[in-house]
This record gives sequence, C-alpha cells and structure tokens, in this order.
Amino acid sequence: MNQVKKYRVIIGGGGTGGHVFPAISIANALRESDDDVQILFVGALGKLEMEKVPEAGYEIKGLPIAGFQRRITWKNVTFFFKLMKSMAIARKIIKSFKPDIVVGVGGYASGPILKAAGRKGIPTVIQEQNSYAGVTNKLLAGKAAKICVAYEGMEKYFPAEKIIMTGNPIRQNLLLSSEMKMKSYGHFQLDPEKMVILLIGGSLGARTLNESILSGIEKIKESGVQLLWQSGSYYFTEAEKALKESGAKNIKLVPFIKEMNMAFQIADLIISRAGAGTISELCVIGKPVILVPSPNVAEDHQTSNAKSLTDLQAAVFMADKEVEEKLVETALSLVKNELRKKNLASHIARLAINDSAERIINEVKKLVYKL
Repeated sequence: MNQVKKYRVIIGGGGTGGHVFPAISIANALRESDDDVQILFVGALGKLEMEKVPEAGYEIKGLPIAGFQRRITWKNVTFFFKLMKSMAIARKIIKSFKPDIVVGVGGYASGPILKAAGRKGIPTVIQEQNSYAGVTNKLLAGKAAKICVAYEGMEKYFPAEKIIMTGNPIRQNLLLSSEMKMKSYGHFQLDPEKMVILLIGGSLGARTLNESILSGIEKIKESGVQLLWQSGSYYFTEAEKALKESGAKNIKLVPFIKEMNMAFQIADLIISRAGAGTISELCVIGKPVILVPSPNVAEDHQTSNAKSLTDLQAAVFMADKEVEEKLVETALSLVKNELRKKNLASHIARLAINDSAERIINEVKKLVYKL
C-alpha cells in the first residue's frame, strides 16, 4: 500500500453542538491515527465552532454564511450576498490549503466548502447525523464520494452505493469509572442514596421543558427524587427565583453542565431534546430516557430521530405540546418503575456505536490512499 506521508483534511460545518462536537471527535481520531495529518476546520462566523474548535487545539477559518429563512424576511436578501462571499472565500481556502479530502458535518459552512472542493475534483465525505437528511446534504450528495449515516433507511435520501453506516461520533471520555461516578454525586451536591432525574434542554435551554418543571416544582419537592436541572442560560434567572421561593432542596439548578459525562453517569432517568448527537451519546450511556423533540428545527427532524428509537422501545416519546401537563408526572412515575427502566436501558444500549469516529476516518483514508 503506497501511502502518502502527509495528507490534508478540511472539516467543514458546525452551528450547534450537535455538529461541532462530532466534528472535533473526527479530528481527534484522525490525529490519533496519523501524527502527520494536517487538519483545518471551516465554520460559520459567530457560531459555536469559532470558539470550541480553537479550544480543542485546531485552526479554523470562518465564512460569513447564514441560514435561509423559510418565512418572508429581509434577512433573505443578505443571505445571497453572504452565500456568494462565502463561496469566494471557500475557493480561496481550497486553493491555499490544498486538501486531499473534505469532510462535511452539516451546518451552514459545510455547503460552500464542499461545493468548492467538488468543483476542484477533491473527494468529499458527508456525515449526515439525523434520520431525516438536511437540504444541504441532499444537494451535495451527488458529488460526494461517501455518505456516512447514523440511521437505517437513508437510501430514500442518498444513493445507496455511497452510504456507509458509521453512527455519530460522540464526545470522548463519556463513560466514567465507578469511583468517578461516586465523585460525581459530590460534584453536583446530590445524595447517592436517592434517585436522580437529569433534564437537559441544550445550552440555551428549552422553554417548554423549563415551564414543565416550574409548574411541577411542588410535586418534585415532595417526591423524594432528586432533579439535576440544566435550565440554559436564558431561563436561569427565572428558574432560580422560582426554586428559591419553593424551598425545594432536592433540585439542583445549573445554567449549563460542562461535565456532561458526570451528569449522565449519576442519572437514573434522562429527559432530553432529540438532537442526533445527543441521541448517539444516550445510546452509549444506555440509560432510560424521555425524548421531547424540539418543534423549532428544520423538517421536524428531531421527531424523526426520536421515533427511530421509540419504534424500537428504546425511549419514551413525548410531544413538546404535552410536556407542561404530563412531563413531571410521567418522569416521577417512570424513575420509580425499575422493570420499565431496565427494559428501556437494554433496548437503547443495543443501538450504541462506540467507534463511529474510527469508522469515518477509515472511509477518509480509503479515499486519500485510493484503496
């Protein structure tokens, strides 16, 4: 096998943690596999990747790209100008960096950089994280060499011969030892003798999830169950005020959980949105989960993600419009039902793919080395 000593990889995309953290996981796997690989990220200016990628030790170039609004708005006028400028910058990046391959992880910036690479005949790989393919990835699929997916049945969106089942890369160090698990209770100031419900709604929070907790504080207070509540920064002040007024001592409120691996480990039940990256992590963790898809995402793809699990009895589904009335009562009932929890945990754990990043870089290497 005639391998080149060095090769260059561009990883394009981002916008949310669901895109950024898998992208960083792919980069880490590439770097661990080959010391000589050179990696450049391309993201969208002002988005999460512009902060998280440098923190992870990688260089990133920003594009002024933004999303197209489906409703009529003046922002769509500037969209086309930003798109043209982003395409011009993407072409310059391709010309100067001279990548051997470009990997797109979804998000605004993946479109221009993959398009520019395709026009130069540079092989591209798409990583589609959701069970419902995004518009950008569907448009780019024709030129892509490989399409790495996390769900079965993606032939309805992409050419079957290009599809590789890889799963979604997850954050490293997600699993902890039993010793670290006990330390995690202390970290969050929770009692290891009592059950813990973990509620996560994203870094900014989720309005309906938070409102369901606010309306159910008294029930939680009297339940004997502990709640680790990530409210999001936007809703934290309101939630903190309500919690103080309630006097509940069994609810630990935080705006954002940085040590998510520790939170996952001590949770007896997890309540979460249904982003693709989060679902992949939940499968690896193997804990019972209530999924509440966000209704504010393109093509309602979180509902599709969630139903791919609930159809296999691997999660409990609850529509966003139902949570204020049903979530707290459902969660308190489920966390005390050991048989139901055991069955849910068993089914979700069967869906875990632990080596997703390695599967993706194997496809990258095959294309680079023309195997």
